[in-house]
Amino acid sequence: MKTRHALWGVFVLLTLCSARPHTSYFNRKERALIGGAGDSLMRVWQTTDRRDSLFLRTLSRPLSRKEIRSPYFETLKRRMLCTVRDTAHPGVGIAAPQVGIGRCLIAVQRFDKPGKPFEFYINPRLVYRSGQQQTGREGCLSVPDRAGSVSRSADIVVRYLDEATLQERQDTVSGYTAVIFQHETDHLEGILYIDKLEK
Repeated sequence: MKTRHALWGVFVLLTLCSARPHTSYFNRKERALIGGAGDSLMRVWQTTDRRDSLFLRTLSRPLSRKEIRSPYFETLKRRMLCTVRDTAHPGVGIAAPQVGIGRCLIAVQRFDKPGKPFEFYINPRLVYRSGQQQTGREGCLSVPDRAGSVSRSADIVVRYLDEATLQERQDTVSGYTAVIFQHETDHLEGILYIDKLEK
């Protein structure tokens, strides 16, 4: 009986620990920012606003399977894409925190693929960075009217969750597209390119 009760206690504890309330679905504020439908622009959060700047410095949370399968996720992707392709302020990549959503989602323009398409990456993380560096000029939609030189790894391996299968995949990326991946995944860790400017 004691063993059975002990095992039951462990089961209950593990169940409670794995429940993780408030992280399994977009919260009310996030749902309001994402909106119900449409392909309209989202407000880009910027360092010139104190509250925006503090938010941009926070760690993003991984997206859950429930969130990925929700209509809010599809709307978020459409609106992020519209925002990064805005002709008034175009970009080559965007991260969810830049539109006020503290989740691990980025869009990257793949200059290494035909047609240079924008592609989304769920819960991305860089599992390899080459020692060989490349230095280039960078700017950011969240840091207006500023640019500077940053050194980044020339080659990376990015691991992410495939939206269709919800299985982990990885991709090896080089050159300018690798720079974009590094810039956008930094956003998920609260890091901005200005933190890495060459002196």
